[in-house]
Amino acid sequence: MARLDGMVVIVTGGARGMGAEDCRRLVSEGAQVVIGDVLDAEGQALDAELGDAAIFVHLDVASASSWAAAVEAAHEAYGTVTGLVNNAGVLSFSPVDTAEEADVTRLLQVNLTGAFLGIQAVVEDMKAAGGGSIVNISSAAGLVGMAGLAAYASSKWGMRGLTKCAALDLGRYGIRVSSIHPGGIRTPMAAGVDDAMFATQAIPRIGEVGEIASVVAFLLSEEASYITGAELAVDGGMVLGPLAPEPV
Repeated sequence: MARLDGMVVIVTGGARGMGAEDCRRLVSEGAQVVIGDVLDAEGQALDAELGDAAIFVHLDVASASSWAAAVEAAHEAYGTVTGLVNNAGVLSFSPVDTAEEADVTRLLQVNLTGAFLGIQAVVEDMKAAGGGSIVNISSAAGLVGMAGLAAYASSKWGMRGLTKCAALDLGRYGIRVSSIHPGGIRTPMAAGVDDAMFATQAIPRIGEVGEIASVVAFLLSEEASYITGAELAVDGGMVLGPLAPEPV
């Protein structure tokens, strides 16, 4: 018996990158998956790849009505939603003094409001089921300050706080909520990034999407039944600071 047998999981930003690998991993572990994204062509292609264990729905995470439609699609295809991976996110680079208001608003709407609305959309299902697991994909930038990422980091620090508050609010219903904080991961968002950029961290290389997906599957599973409100840095040691010089 696979460890996620019987789970129905919505994965946002599921059409490509980390989200797509999460969907593949969850299906391989026995879950039925709703791939939520605004990237229709890529989402439909992944739907076809994964077969009957997955469906694609167009999901704008910043819209409560879009969330309601995604949950209804999950009900029609598989039943009660018992897992959620808030993975959808956008990134922009600018220092705090030159960040455009429109960019700040968009980052907060997608990265933070989207996760908030997602939790609200699935919580009644999870209460009815007697429990569930929510995994929020934050960032290493949600653990430490990073120059040029004021808006992005604000959204990811916000997701970190949302995770802890939701864990306190929902634990009595058997609902677990934790966050993952990836460092540099080889995805379309990190196009052009290579291992050399991570030479000074403890594990001196870029991470792979499968290394995030394995932690997502663990947190969704009953193997993590006594974990909630946790923040797991899956970052090769990025937030620890740079390596000390080699001794001479």
